[in-house]
Amino acid sequence: MINELFFMNGYAAYVLSAFGFTLLSFLSLYLVIKIQFVKEQNRFVAKFGSLNAEQAHSAKSQRINKEILAEATNN
Repeated sequence: MINELFFMNGYAAYVLSAFGFTLLSFLSLYLVIKIQFVKEQNRFVAKFGSLNAEQAHSAKSQRINKEILAEATNN
């Protein structure tokens, strides 16, 4: 019974390799996106992390930034 389930009537190599390929693809995609996100986050902090009060107020008053902040608070 277990052997039949494990060998899948001779298709186990195809099924397990497809499953492994899919899992590997998802894992690599996740890692690439995570690395890019951390890089962009570091660039953002480097550029905007040390705003003084006047610069922060100016940034908040711009229309596009208001839209971004509104979307961020809604999520």
